[in-house]
Amino acid sequence: MTEAPFAHAPANIARSGELFDRWRRFGDRRARDELIARFLPLARKLARRYASSSEPYDDLVQVASLGLVKAVERFDPARGFAFTSFAVPTIVGELKRYFRDTAWALHVDRSAQERVRKISEAQEEISARTGRPPTVQELAQYLELSEEEVLDGLQTADAYDAVSLDAPIATDDDELASRFQVIGVEDERLELVDTQATIFAAARHLPEREREILYLRFGEDLTQSEIADRVGVSQMQVSRLLRRSLQRLRDLTDDRIVVGAR
Repeated sequence: MTEAPFAHAPANIARSGELFDRWRRFGDRRARDELIARFLPLARKLARRYASSSEPYDDLVQVASLGLVKAVERFDPARGFAFTSFAVPTIVGELKRYFRDTAWALHVDRSAQERVRKISEAQEEISARTGRPPTVQELAQYLELSEEEVLDGLQTADAYDAVSLDAPIATDDDELASRFQVIGVEDERLELVDTQATIFAAARHLPEREREILYLRFGEDLTQSEIADRVGVSQMQVSRLLRRSLQRLRDLTDDRIVVGAR
């Protein structure tokens, strides 16, 4: 008789709690090392998100592992949230810092680079304190910037690196292949370049809250439920704001584009 897939999950959670207690109270390095080994698959999974970049995958795993070590050493169970809620933004922050320190592939002026750096550090700091990714409003308050400046900074962060055709990319069967190997047809998204430029220009006429929700939906690809958690409203309100924003975008662009809320 086979066991249920998660039959040992409660025991594993309890074991992790015991290990954190030994590390926090007694500085037991064996407990620390066991925690790092236990959560290494999480670090590898997060490194895999950036496998399509120009950086070697093994280097990304090393950087993510360093972030994991920092997360294990800094995590305080007394704050009441799960370790993964603390570890994910810490590891991702380490990966982003690695890309920031390596180079910018596209020309971005120094002031914009500095803003992106501050936003990245604020994301890590707020996530470590709250156990969840910060909202645009929280970042704006923390950095004493406008929400529009924060949104612009988040979009600027996409200019970190260009991608080589030889760079690895994850395929549907969870294997790695070079981008050159998976190129077979013309990228249909090229036709959307003009459309995206039109949308970005029109979006500047929307209220900041609606711009934030649009960014989270189409920039970070979050679900409506995830957006609701991030901005502190109900899913129904998010759905209504998305529909209203998209309709206003259609009106502003004279119905030349077709976008959907999903």
